[in-house]
Amino acid sequence: MTIAATYADFAARELRGVSPAYERLALAVADDDELLALIGALPPAKRQPNLLFGVVRLLGGPVEDPAAFHDFAVANWPAVEAQVRVRATQTNEAGRCAVLLPVLARLPQPLALLEVGASAGLCLYPDRYAYRYGDHRLGAGAPVLECAAEGLTPPDRLPEVVWRAGLDLNPLDVTDSADLAWLDALIWPEHAHRRERLRAAAAVAAAEPPLLVRGDLVDDLPALAARAPAGATLVVFHTSVLYQVPPPRREAFVDVVRSLPGHWIANEDPDVLRHDGLPQPPSVGGHNVLALDGTPLAWTRGHGQAMVWFG
Repeated sequence: MTIAATYADFAARELRGVSPAYERLALAVADDDELLALIGALPPAKRQPNLLFGVVRLLGGPVEDPAAFHDFAVANWPAVEAQVRVRATQTNEAGRCAVLLPVLARLPQPLALLEVGASAGLCLYPDRYAYRYGDHRLGAGAPVLECAAEGLTPPDRLPEVVWRAGLDLNPLDVTDSADLAWLDALIWPEHAHRRERLRAAAAVAAAEPPLLVRGDLVDDLPALAARAPAGATLVVFHTSVLYQVPPPRREAFVDVVRSLPGHWIANEDPDVLRHDGLPQPPSVGGHNVLALDGTPLAWTRGHGQAMVWFG
C-alpha cells in the first residue's frame, strides 16, 4: 500500500465518525505531494498517521486545519522528523480494559497480568476502574469506562490482580511530565473525555506503580513471565501492538507466548494477527479481534468503546 493509500485508508477505517479533524487531516495528507515526499524519506515503520499527527501536536502545531498543518510541518520538518524518528505510537488507552474485562473475569483467580507493549502500564489496572456496559455498572473506581457490548452478559465481578508487569521497548512513566505530555498528544483532538480518562488512570498508576521492564517482546518475555508469583494465573495480553512488529517477529512472539504457562489474550487487527473462520465484522469502523489462547471471541473497537461478542 502506498503512503497516500495508507493515510486514506486510516481516514476511512479508523477516523470516520470518530475524529472528524483527523479524518480531514489524513485525507489532506493523502493528497499532499510535498508532505508525502517528506514522509516517504522516513523509515517505513515511522510513516504512521498517528505518529506524525501526535508529534505535530506535541510540538504545538495545528492539527484541525489541514492547510495550517501542512505549513507547520513543512516549516518545522527537521524538528518533526527528529521526534518521529525517536518516538513510537504508545497510545495507552485505559478504556481498552472494558473489552478485556469479560475475559479476565472468567479466568481462574487471582491473576498475574503481563502486558506486552505496555507503554505506561495503564491497562494493568482492570481491577481498579469502574465500568458501564449499557445499564450495567460494575466497580466504584475512577475512571468509569463505558463500552457498548453486544452478544454477551457483562461480567458481575472485577478480577483479583496480585501482580502487574509490563514489557515495552520504551516504557513511559506517568509521573514524568514529558511522558504524560506524549500520551496526551497521542489522543485525538476532539476526545476531551479520553484526556480526562488519561489523567484519572495515571493517578491510579502513580499511586501503585507497576513493574515496567524495558525489553523486546520475544527475547525478554520469558524471563519477565517467570517473575510472576506462584499460585496466580499468568495472563499475557496486548492490544494494538503487533502492527508495529515485523511479521517474522510476530510469528516468533506467538511461538513464545504459546509456550508460557497461563493464558494469552490478544486484541489486534485481523490483518495483523490472523484467525480462521471469523464472522463478518460490524459494518461501521475498523475493528480488532479479541482472542483467548488463539480462539477469537469478539470484535472490538480500538479504544475499548464497543465490542460485539461472537465466541
